[in-house]
Amino acid sequence: MNDLDSLSQSRLFSGIAPNDIQKMLNCLSATQKEYAKDEMIVREGDLVNDIGIILHGIAQSTKLSISGKQIIVSLHSPGGYTAVLTAASRGRKCPMSVRALEPLTVLFIPVKNILSRCAKLCTVHEQLLGNLFDSIAERALELHDRNDCLIMPTIRDKVLTYLIRVSREVGEQTFSIPFDREALAEYLNVDRSALSRELAWMKRDGLIDFYKNEFKLLRIKIPVM
Repeated sequence: MNDLDSLSQSRLFSGIAPNDIQKMLNCLSATQKEYAKDEMIVREGDLVNDIGIILHGIAQSTKLSISGKQIIVSLHSPGGYTAVLTAASRGRKCPMSVRALEPLTVLFIPVKNILSRCAKLCTVHEQLLGNLFDSIAERALELHDRNDCLIMPTIRDKVLTYLIRVSREVGEQTFSIPFDREALAEYLNVDRSALSRELAWMKRDGLIDFYKNEFKLLRIKIPVM
C-alpha cells in the first residue's frame, strides 16, 4: 500500500482525488516521520498541535490508571489518526499515550493549517475542513464504543459487547480480533486469568467458539444498527 492509498482511506481526505491530495500536502506543510517498534509517538500529557495520520504500521493508544495499570484504549491502523481530538481542541494536553506496535510511518499536519482559510479559496480545502469535523466525530464514536464495553457490569457482558460490535463491523459471525488475551484483558480492563476463565465458560455454554484470536458467535443475534 502506498502513501496515497493510506491517505485515501483516511476520513480526512475522503472525496478528494489522489492528485489533489498530493498538492494539498505541500500547501498544508505536512511532514512525515518514521518510528521504530515500541517507540512513543505521543506521551500522555503532551501538547499536540498536529493531526497524525498513520501511513504504514499499527499503533496503540494506552492510558495509565491511578494505580499505574496500563489500559488499552484503541488500535490505529493505516488511515487512522493519532491524537486528532487533542489536536483539534487547541491547548489541551493529550489524555493518553500512542506507541508503535511495529515499524510505523506517520504523516503530521498542523491543525492550524487545516483550519486556516486557503489563500486560493479552493473547494478542495473546503472539503478538507468538512472532513476534519467528520474525523473528529468518528474518533469520538470510537471512544464511545470503547466506553460501551467498560460500563458493562460483568466480564461476560464486556466480552459480548466487544465481540458483537466487531461482528457487526465486519458483517460476519466468524472473525478475527486484533488482540491477544493479554491485550484483550487490558482493553476490557479485566484480569487476564478471569477473562480466560469466562471465555472458557462462554464456550461451554454454547455462546461462542474460538481459537486464539479467531472467534465465532453462536446462538447470538447481532443487533441491526
